[in-house]
Amino acid sequence: MHRGALLWVLGICSVGWSSACSQPPQTTIRLDDVLSETGIDFVHTDGASGRRYVVEAYTAGLAIFDYDGDGFQDIYFVNGAPLPGTTSAGTSNALYKNNGDWTFSNATRQANVVGAGYGLGVVAGDFDNDGDPDLYVTNYGPNTLYVNNGDGTFTDGTRVTGVSAGDRFGAGATFFDMDADGDLDLYCANYQKFTFDQHIVRMIGPYQFHPGPGDYPPEDDNLFLNGGDGTFTDVSQSRGITATAGTGMGVIASDLDDDGDSDILVANDGIPNFLFLNDGTGNFREEGVLAGIAYDRSGRANGNMGVDCADVDGDGLIDILTTTYQDEMPVLYRNSGAGIYDDATNVSRIDRSLVPHVNWGVGLIDLDNDADRDIFIACGHFMDNIRFIDDRTDMQVINYLLENDGSGRFGNVTSSAGSGLEIVDSSRGAAFDDLDNDGDIDVVVTNFNGPPTILRNETTPLQNWIDVHLVGRSANRQGIGARVSVKSGRRTQHAEVYAGRGYQSHYGTRLHFGLGSSEQVDEIRVRWSGTDEETFRVDAINTIQVLQQGTSHN
Repeated sequence: MHRGALLWVLGICSVGWSSACSQPPQTTIRLDDVLSETGIDFVHTDGASGRRYVVEAYTAGLAIFDYDGDGFQDIYFVNGAPLPGTTSAGTSNALYKNNGDWTFSNATRQANVVGAGYGLGVVAGDFDNDGDPDLYVTNYGPNTLYVNNGDGTFTDGTRVTGVSAGDRFGAGATFFDMDADGDLDLYCANYQKFTFDQHIVRMIGPYQFHPGPGDYPPEDDNLFLNGGDGTFTDVSQSRGITATAGTGMGVIASDLDDDGDSDILVANDGIPNFLFLNDGTGNFREEGVLAGIAYDRSGRANGNMGVDCADVDGDGLIDILTTTYQDEMPVLYRNSGAGIYDDATNVSRIDRSLVPHVNWGVGLIDLDNDADRDIFIACGHFMDNIRFIDDRTDMQVINYLLENDGSGRFGNVTSSAGSGLEIVDSSRGAAFDDLDNDGDIDVVVTNFNGPPTILRNETTPLQNWIDVHLVGRSANRQGIGARVSVKSGRRTQHAEVYAGRGYQSHYGTRLHFGLGSSEQVDEIRVRWSGTDEETFRVDAINTIQVLQQGTSHN
């Protein structure tokens, strides 16, 4: 046995379940592969020519959002494009309209969102407060902002709005209201300063591998201030963002110090993570080290990929999960209050069998409606010859499902959670939402150089639930950045509305709360972006509740 593999097996037997040690735990969660039923024919390509450019490894994310306002969540896939030296045909991004019956129609050209660049990330948000979500795509090269026309079509508004970010190596992005003025601003992470004429040929023995995060200089990120008139201004320097450069990948905006405004967390690849704390007016200072999220518990700056935030242990505080490169664990940073985080990966029993694999897309979502957040992690290498230097992993591996026991500890239930977890592929972005409005969360995963994975949630019995769809008035229209608390009996759940999360992806703007066996919701409390709070009473569960700012029962 490979020495690293032996140490890996010995290690996992000491901290939690692994197939090397005992029988896996069972679960009621069932995720079934239904791609063949959906009509989705998207195929991802990295556009490679065999030269192994660094950019090939980092495509691509996806978005789940309701672009046409019909109440069903649609899917937008980001794609690569032909790179120098390739003879492959042109490719495009793809928008699939949800027909409401588990079939989808390709609406890409009709909606005018084909995409002209080498796509990497995507986020959806209603930046102009007109009631429909707009779409921002990050590229290797200038980014693209598609303005939703409200009739099922989009207009390329990149030049007019001023958010192309220039000729850069884009990554994750997030819409958020940094100054609480009622409109959405935009943060765009960037990866490296790379051009094709700087390509490094990296050899290990007789095998060529892609360059890594340390082979090119890190790139500054972009922060765009919404002017409220359909244009943005780049305020990256004046608001404290360019004080440090990073290799940004996943990005999320969340109130991580619980002071009523949205902060920015950037998952960096191979260098410390960034936490830009907001002073309430849209000025930022970087405090990742002080907050405890720059490094893992061993003082290591991980190869971070994706990031998600949620209250995993039910204490009312927002925790953080980052996915990482091979030979590293995903890191669960538990919020201990006052904006300080501790690496709780081991005590949370995150399965160490994840160590050999590259982890990308991630979601902290309640898949069985038992009122706690489970973990889904998309895995897969980008090196087709990785087995020649590490026989513990491969380019194509399974994805992982970790079930929460209710206390913030997790069991690996991958092997007993349905046909969708048996798929062996090289996954990247992952997104989570209720695609058929039946009250449970489904899963969509992009796969490297192949078709996506579409997983229908068939968990039985289906426990109770409630979804919350916010409509802001003085706050931004989608309620991005709002903190929502759902009280049901003795339990109160907390969540925030995000635009942009996971691995360079977007999902979950409509908040989903599993209620378990509880048959009522006592109240829903909303703290809108800023400090405005109100309490709503609801008289029905297993429904989608539309809560409009200013219509509460305070």
